[in-house]
Amino acid sequence: MTETAAPAGTGRVSAAGRFGWAMFDWANQPYFTLVTTFIFAPYFATQVIGDATEGQAAWGYVQAAAGLVIALLSPVLGAIADAHGPKKPWILAFQALAVLSCAALWYAVPDGRLWPVLLALALASVAAEFSIVFNNAMLPSLVPDSHLGRLSGRAWGLGYAGGLVALFLVLFGFSLPETPLFGLDKALYEHDRIVGPLSGLWMAVFVLPLFLYTPDSARRGPSLAHAVGAGLARIAQSLREARRLANVGRFLLARMFYQDGLTALFVFGGIYAAGSFGWKSETLGIFGIVISLFAALGAFVGGWLDDRLGSKRAIAIALVGVLLASLGVVSIAVVPIGNGVARHTVAFVYSYDWRPEPGAGIFSSPAERTFLGLAVAIGIFGGPLQAASRTMLSRLAPPGMVGELYGLYALSGKATAFLAPLAVALATEGFASQRLGVAAILLFLLLGLVLLAGVREERASLSL
Repeated sequence: MTETAAPAGTGRVSAAGRFGWAMFDWANQPYFTLVTTFIFAPYFATQVIGDATEGQAAWGYVQAAAGLVIALLSPVLGAIADAHGPKKPWILAFQALAVLSCAALWYAVPDGRLWPVLLALALASVAAEFSIVFNNAMLPSLVPDSHLGRLSGRAWGLGYAGGLVALFLVLFGFSLPETPLFGLDKALYEHDRIVGPLSGLWMAVFVLPLFLYTPDSARRGPSLAHAVGAGLARIAQSLREARRLANVGRFLLARMFYQDGLTALFVFGGIYAAGSFGWKSETLGIFGIVISLFAALGAFVGGWLDDRLGSKRAIAIALVGVLLASLGVVSIAVVPIGNGVARHTVAFVYSYDWRPEPGAGIFSSPAERTFLGLAVAIGIFGGPLQAASRTMLSRLAPPGMVGELYGLYALSGKATAFLAPLAVALATEGFASQRLGVAAILLFLLLGLVLLAGVREERASLSL
């Protein structure tokens, strides 16, 4: 607990310390898997709000508000952490807030008071992202530069595996049984609402290895107040010498667009499937298990490719894959035409009328199977995209600015986080179409790919 981390790139941290750091992703991913993607978000849209299109828009506005807070504060917090040194006290504080906010989602009931639910969702998002800033800032001190990609990829893969296990637990413990665990009442949607408290409990338990085994940075300043002043001064100096960080800025700008597009895909994917195909929590849980499995495999392989090919190439390959798969998702249209019949269009041109046969299994229509295959592709490429992006910044960041730049990294993932959900919300409302709302995401992915082309994979230098 009192051990301090080695300087960046020396790799003198024990295997237990590296494992503890990777367990942070295992602890936090079920929140994103269960709450923001596959279970709670579709429940919120279709049941709490009561209409999939209006619910998708409402979810977008909540995430936009949270993203604005994250964008404004994360660089400041990162700079303060650089000046102060230790990262784990910050992680502890924000993880505690995330746990409490997740627990509050139990009270999200249809026809109930909406504003406490919206507040809990926003606080959970903000707290989870702020804790990620400080966890990411620990990465360069744990392994040599040549192994950054592998550790980051393994951590992402471990995170997806955690989400996968949590989905299995929810599916077979709460969604599929006629009588869920603990006697929960499906008529009151308790099997959907339980994922909030469950995510918080999972987070509280599995983040402990980080605090027990992973060394933290030594304290630098005499007090936290001194660190606040030093951190703000650090940001001011960075702004004055911004030209030396122009390459880092280009990367962060590129990531600002493509990460927001990827996040929006995961956030709205479950809502889109629930609204388009009428999938319930059981089908969404199975869908999430399949996606998480392939995303975990992609992250593990992507970490190896990152160290072999370089972070930029790994990001570009993954981003092209996500973009093409997302275009395929947008090509699927589902329009009900009455009497249980819907017109499905795949790849923009292949159109047919489909009525589910009695006793038909899940994913029984060609459109559903196509959607599942494309979502699997997004998972396969999305894991390496996120892992390699985290590594890329470690390779670019000058010494002494890791926390600050990971604060900007969080900003780059959230600065437009109020734009992509807002774009989805406005397009969804304006066109009265979930599909056209999701189509707005393609622009963010494409802009990120174009901007990435101008980034050089080299470490920046800056006077400290």
